[in-house]
Amino acid sequence: MTLISYSKIGSTPFQKLLGHNTRIMEKWNNLSEELEKDGFLSAMLKEQVRRTLAQENGCEYCKAKGKPDNKYYDEKITVSVGFAQAFLTYKGKTPSAIVNILKDCLCDEEISELIAFICFTTASQYFGALMQLEA
Repeated sequence: MTLISYSKIGSTPFQKLLGHNTRIMEKWNNLSEELEKDGFLSAMLKEQVRRTLAQENGCEYCKAKGKPDNKYYDEKITVSVGFAQAFLTYKGKTPSAIVNILKDCLCDEEISELIAFICFTTASQYFGALMQLEA
């Protein structure tokens, strides 16, 4: 059972929890949609990162969408997922050796997008966890 009741606003359980604050929900959804689509990084890469983060960030709803699927992995996905795993381990104090691998594989625009995606996704997953959103 969720921490608070669902609002009548929103199309997913997550949105219905944010729907108590319509303006926040709308802006959150807009940013989510922007970050999830193809940009400097592919939507597929970001989905594998999202799945990686979900395994540790405590949101059962997010975990239910599946574990990372290495059949889609290429070098960029492998490095990005590895960086997400390092983020989970080091909480922002990522060792320079890991940062160097990231910089060898991704350009500045890709790194910026990846880190924005990791931070926003983590916030979303923490929201789900704190709201006790179930699968």
